[in-house]
Amino acid sequence: MHHRPFKQVDVFTAHAYRGNPLAVVLDGTGLSTEAMQQFTDWTNLSEATFLLPPTEAGRAAGADYRVRIFCPGRELPFAGHPTLGSCHAWLEAGGQPRTAGQVVQECGVGLVRLRRDGARLAFAAPPLRQSGPLPEADVQLIARGLGVARSDIVAHAWCDNGPNWRGVLLRSAEQVLALRPDGAVLAGLEVGVVAPRGQAGVGRAQGDAEGIAFEVRAFFPGHDGLIEDPVTGSLNAALAQWLIGAGLAPPRYVASQGTALGRAGRVHVEQQGAEIWIGGDSVTCVAGQVLL
Repeated sequence: MHHRPFKQVDVFTAHAYRGNPLAVVLDGTGLSTEAMQQFTDWTNLSEATFLLPPTEAGRAAGADYRVRIFCPGRELPFAGHPTLGSCHAWLEAGGQPRTAGQVVQECGVGLVRLRRDGARLAFAAPPLRQSGPLPEADVQLIARGLGVARSDIVAHAWCDNGPNWRGVLLRSAEQVLALRPDGAVLAGLEVGVVAPRGQAGVGRAQGDAEGIAFEVRAFFPGHDGLIEDPVTGSLNAALAQWLIGAGLAPPRYVASQGTALGRAGRVHVEQQGAEIWIGGDSVTCVAGQVLL
């Protein structure tokens, strides 16, 4: 064990302690998978990341660094807030991208491109591994687990881009914020819930007085049952691909997440040609060393 550079970054917020925290070990060289998992579980955060040099194949393809992403109990091939937070920490620590204005991250799903938009970072949403409507049995189970009527779910889709999200669209943000999900019913499922904010309604979401078009909540299994994630980049990326592709969202919008947890996460979504970019601010809250 020795001291390694470390940062704790708040992601999807420009104001410290209002987004989703991420533990970033800036030098994960020589650490075993078991050590990474143990440290992640110890942090009691939704995710921790470990930065490494790119693999030989990754470097040849243009990767600037490699990241391994862990949540409680398991490693993830991709996750959004760890992607933005890791890149923020890497740049802040002096990382120099090989191509000006673009960072290429290597992770379990392959290469993910990031860009700078002023102080904000954004990543290109990776391809969905599974899409299309959910099985009706899943929809009925999710409705029961969320405590809503089946008729309150107005649309649904697979949102699998690494994490195996199942996405459901409700009628209003008020419904989303009132949810009290049953962890026993939803055991083992990763469920994303979204609904329009303001008066525009489903399919015409243009934003409320704050310019926010959608309210999002994310639930996934953890060590102690169902966990709610404060702000979720992977889910918002998949939701955007689904909603924009289905004509249920405009090509550019802002989503709010974390409201039910006292956070104020803001996810900036923009479609450019065939690509969808997911952006957010990040703030470093803790910087120092960790013994690993």
